[in-house]
Amino acid sequence: MIVSSQNINYYRIEQAIKYLEENFQRQPELDEVAEKVHLSPFHFQRIFSEWAGISPKRFLQFLTVDYLKQKLQESKNLSEAAESAGLSSQSRVYDLFTTLEAVTPQEYKMQGAGINIEYGIHETPFGQCLIGVTERGICWLSFISDEPNAEVEQMKTHWHNSIFHQNQTFTDGIIRSIFNKSKEAKLHLFVKGTNFQIKVWDALLKIPTGSVTTYQGIAENVNSPRAMQAVGSAVGSNHIAYLIPCHRVIRKDGILGEYRWSSTRKKSMIGWEMAKQAG
Repeated sequence: MIVSSQNINYYRIEQAIKYLEENFQRQPELDEVAEKVHLSPFHFQRIFSEWAGISPKRFLQFLTVDYLKQKLQESKNLSEAAESAGLSSQSRVYDLFTTLEAVTPQEYKMQGAGINIEYGIHETPFGQCLIGVTERGICWLSFISDEPNAEVEQMKTHWHNSIFHQNQTFTDGIIRSIFNKSKEAKLHLFVKGTNFQIKVWDALLKIPTGSVTTYQGIAENVNSPRAMQAVGSAVGSNHIAYLIPCHRVIRKDGILGEYRWSSTRKKSMIGWEMAKQAG
């Protein structure tokens, strides 16, 4: 597998975030962190600042428990938070208008039979990703931590009986519209899940960029305040990363918690979004 400079740089940023998090209380100097990721202090500062827009230490401040608790208080009501951020009830992700459609009961029963899926593997600000697209919308987006073929097999298992074709040229344009935040792009998501999962995923779309909420907040939003375990399961079952922002759901004590595509990537995404909003 060919590794691009963008992917190498994200890997270094990821390692730096891990190191800063583990040693944050003693406030390590820039030289020390740069050495851990095998870069000169100058190049490390440049790469990190280009990626996040702020210094590594300032970035980590966004991920402290106290700061996250404050953000949770600000975003207690998802609907109010969405309205205050200028988002419609149909939801908005970054500068992209996003709608969500689910498979019909018959399609669910057929397990994706007859659905054509174009897919590709691309670089993003958070490492490599796999995207799958049908004529009805984006049906898969996941991050690749190890072996791309294993990620492709997961997509094929989820969309069992579908017809797959790798088409890098086609999917490259869609990835650019997602991560370059094209204001003209309107994205349509095509999902397969239970009615409850789809309600949870729709609630996730209402969390504004740079905000976080809790599993309890999602449960209340879908009118199932006691269904905490079911909400957690539905959040973890999301198969369209980033666009359905399950990374914005954290524990009520301000701890970020686990993430299907690595907890450090979750920290990267939340901190990156908060930095962009602050900027």
